[in-house]
Amino acid sequence: MGLPEKARRNSRMEYDQVYFWTDTVVGWKRLLYKNKYKEIILSSWGELVSRGMIAVYGFVIMPNHLHVVWEMKEPNGKEMPHASFNKFTSHLITGDIKTNHPRTFSALRVNEPDRKVRLWQRDPLAILMDARWKVEQKLKYLHDNPLQKHWNLANRPESYQWSSSAFYGTGVDKFGFLTHYMDRF
Repeated sequence: MGLPEKARRNSRMEYDQVYFWTDTVVGWKRLLYKNKYKEIILSSWGELVSRGMIAVYGFVIMPNHLHVVWEMKEPNGKEMPHASFNKFTSHLITGDIKTNHPRTFSALRVNEPDRKVRLWQRDPLAILMDARWKVEQKLKYLHDNPLQKHWNLANRPESYQWSSSAFYGTGVDKFGFLTHYMDRF
């Protein structure tokens, strides 16, 4: 039983198109506050980029969600790279939570025919970025996200280490997988 048609968000993406993507932890639980979980996300993006499956133009990892401006380039076997990303990160993060935080793990239990636990909500948001101004708007939005009053994670966008903001300020890609959006648009 899914969401009513009007309540569903668009999560479909096509190859060779740039999208603003939002992935949210189930129940908006703040499970991504641990740096080791953010590192899993970063390493997954890095692996997919190194294999030529995606291009990442910008991102931010927040305590309970992430935003990324990216492009699907090649399938990973038979699946879209974003599906591989969600499976891989979910498997590693829920595995760690099960081992090291069993009470938190019980909050991830779901009653679904194909799984017993879920990390990412079923309705990620994908918005097509078909113009440079749209990409610039979304990059500003995601880089400013940690500064929001209810988060207060940084004083300046470039000082939040879990985003691509510093890359756009310095040109230095400390993550090793970013592509400047101007190289695409």
